[in-house]
Amino acid sequence: MSTSSRPYLLRAIYEWLLDNNLTPHIVIATDMPGVEVPSSQTEQGQLVLNISPDACRDLIMGNQEVTFGTRFSGTPRQIRSPLNAIMAIYARENGQGMVFGQEPQLEGLEPSSAEVPEADLTKASDTKSTKQSSSKKVSHLRIVK
Repeated sequence: MSTSSRPYLLRAIYEWLLDNNLTPHIVIATDMPGVEVPSSQTEQGQLVLNISPDACRDLIMGNQEVTFGTRFSGTPRQIRSPLNAIMAIYARENGQGMVFGQEPQLEGLEPSSAEVPEADLTKASDTKSTKQSSSKKVSHLRIVK
């Protein structure tokens, strides 16, 4: 099973922004399941949040979700967002950062025999012989010894 690169990239860019004295902001898709944000603050299904150490407390950027506390009009609020709802991280000062696309769901997917061509491995040592029987599919892969 493959793990998502999003939490690692999110943390790396966050650290890079802080190391360069920039203010990290994230964009959250507020209509995704599991998102807990003040609905009064959302605009067109999105919410932009400052996640600098000065703007939030107890920031946890885990492998499944991001959580932290912040204030809206002086009222403390807890923010929770699954990582698949985080659309981007960027610097307020110059817009540098990363926009995340939808990641493919890798769990439970197995290649079918139609997707993986069969190779005739009996002739793998003979690189000059590329003929295969018509019942076998030709592969673009070959074994190199």
